[in-house]
Amino acid sequence: MKKLILPILIASIAIVSCKKEEQTKKEIAVNYPETTKKPVVDEYFGTKVTDNYRWLEDDRSPETESWVKAENEVTFDYLSKIPYREQLKDRLSELWNYEKVGTPFKEGDYTYFYKNNGLQNQYVLYRKDKDGKEEVFLDPNTFSEDATTSLGSVNFSKSGDIVAYSISEGGSDWRKIIVMNAKNKEIIGDTLVDVKFSGIAWKGNEGFYYSSYDKPKGSELSAKTDQHKLYYHKLGTKQNEDAVIFGATAEEKNRYVGGYLTEDDKYLVISASTSTSGNKLFLKDLTNPNNKLVTVLDNYDSDTYVIDNRDDKLYLVTNLNTPNKKIVTVDAKNPTSDNWKDFIAETENVLSPSTGAGYFFAEYMVDAVSKVLQYDFDGKLIREVKLPGVGSAGGFGGKTDAKELYFSFTNYNTPSSSYKFNPKEGTYKVYWKPAISFNSDDYESKQVFYTSKDETKVPMIITYKKGLELNGKNPTILYGYGGFNISLTPSFSIANAVWMEQGGVYAVPNLRGGGEYGKKWHKAGTQLQKQNVFDDFIAAAEFLIKENYTSSDYLAIRGGSNGGLLVGATMTQRPDLMKVALPAVGVLDMLRYHTFTAGAGWAYDYGTAEQSKEMFEYLKGYSPVHNVKKEAYPATMVTTGDHDDRVVPAHSFKFAAELQDKQEGTNPVLIRIETNAGHGAGTPVAKTIEQYADIFGFTLFNMGFDQLPNPPKSKIKS
Repeated sequence: MKKLILPILIASIAIVSCKKEEQTKKEIAVNYPETTKKPVVDEYFGTKVTDNYRWLEDDRSPETESWVKAENEVTFDYLSKIPYREQLKDRLSELWNYEKVGTPFKEGDYTYFYKNNGLQNQYVLYRKDKDGKEEVFLDPNTFSEDATTSLGSVNFSKSGDIVAYSISEGGSDWRKIIVMNAKNKEIIGDTLVDVKFSGIAWKGNEGFYYSSYDKPKGSELSAKTDQHKLYYHKLGTKQNEDAVIFGATAEEKNRYVGGYLTEDDKYLVISASTSTSGNKLFLKDLTNPNNKLVTVLDNYDSDTYVIDNRDDKLYLVTNLNTPNKKIVTVDAKNPTSDNWKDFIAETENVLSPSTGAGYFFAEYMVDAVSKVLQYDFDGKLIREVKLPGVGSAGGFGGKTDAKELYFSFTNYNTPSSSYKFNPKEGTYKVYWKPAISFNSDDYESKQVFYTSKDETKVPMIITYKKGLELNGKNPTILYGYGGFNISLTPSFSIANAVWMEQGGVYAVPNLRGGGEYGKKWHKAGTQLQKQNVFDDFIAAAEFLIKENYTSSDYLAIRGGSNGGLLVGATMTQRPDLMKVALPAVGVLDMLRYHTFTAGAGWAYDYGTAEQSKEMFEYLKGYSPVHNVKKEAYPATMVTTGDHDDRVVPAHSFKFAAELQDKQEGTNPVLIRIETNAGHGAGTPVAKTIEQYADIFGFTLFNMGFDQLPNPPKSKIKS
């Protein structure tokens, strides 16, 4: 890690010594930068709230830049003194260094697939021709010298002869779209710029639809964006000539707008939403350019989309009045909900369907574990696809004329493998299985159900090395999310494998706010019920302690984004419960989150401080930034990226400043700020390995380990 040199600080920052404790081999003295307070007072419903660190919201100011450098110098100086930091990095590198291959897909005359040879910073897109000759098609590792420019979506025209792909620079959500001749790999026309939260939907070989916002005034990394527009780009024309298809008027104003076509190119489907839950739905028949946009749904009461069609017969996936989702059919000429007919009815389990080879594949979550049923287009159940084990399956999607499909399977102790599936016979065989120096048979996962504060039963999967002694001294990471209808299903992580090699326990509860049990489970963790999520997480920690998996001295809590909020709220409500807290890219200022970038779209889950007096008081009651008191907090390492334009780093900056100002115990409170990095997607492998070495090193060191519990027997050769 390149050492950061402490800059000459301007008036806002001065270096002071914290109260020094006698340094032992299990303590590292920390001299925090003192963050100057510049009070800004806001008033909500007659209540005045002081924000001492509003100035840290200005990501372009020299003061903020100096603060970031000063904090990073302190943090990396601390981390450099952890005696086994390099051992962890070596073992992570060693275990990470195996070939990884994605499931293939066919476009035109070629079969494409992603592959990483082991420690490549970004996955490479390869292709094979009909004779099996293999070549590199797109290598993002060549896009920038430091590998921080990543490849986003890759979409081919109808014939497969032209490709449009997006790239992200420095982890930003703002993208560029590059169009290329797929046959000779020559760039075609202009590169599209300033594209955000967008798919790429081709109309034949003529052009494609994409979405974006007007470039904001001020910082593009933090300024608010709230009017999304759908454009059509015709090949051979300039971007400033692109027609706005939807979203330009006041009536069509939405924060998120997306467009996609049915496989036969007959219908353009437009989804419009003001938040991350609920969408309006529109349809346009493209067979006649004079056809008008038809409304399918004119409210935000459901999450509904078109999954497929057969001529004028549409198949829609919806949770309208069916919280676990179902598939319905309707005639495109009269597509409103009063004409819908059930095709695959709602069940007690949440549905996530796909189509391919002329079939529907209904994947259900049964207590967060996959079950897959295969149907034909008449709604007849063909079979249950017996999966390779208990875990998470993904895939089964493909074009209508596909003769074979692919799916992946994984769980917490089994690396992801891919399988070639025969849809006619219902049989499959291994397509690719990783050769990794990790013996899955040495580990086990156990699903338990524990009781939350209000007596709700919550599932949790606990994974660890076989033979684990329940003595209360096992280093444990409790990881959670609990929001936005997102489900945490079992999946393998190289980093978590290294953690478990060290005797670590990895526990993941399926908290309310997630989607594991459908819309009701989601809504039970939103707005004025958000405390349920924190209570579920606290109860999970108490269960692990009660059952002697661990104790407060050996427990770390971790989560990112909405999960960073979860960690921030839990550690400020129950600082006694854990030894280490690891909030990553967290939403931590609940009174102002909606004023940055697309944050206003999260109001469905959170509510806003302006919404009502009750909502303001509720948010202020748990907002991590506003609930730091003079108290002894656990050892904390806040992590963020300086280019995060999804959850802006000011959340983490302000939280760290509050903690450093008010920490009364001896536990360190650090913030690790990754430079030229965003919310997480596209992070180079080298940076990811360094991040995990620091996270695990910080965690184990602050649990009292002066050496690794299980030192690696092998080491990477230089």
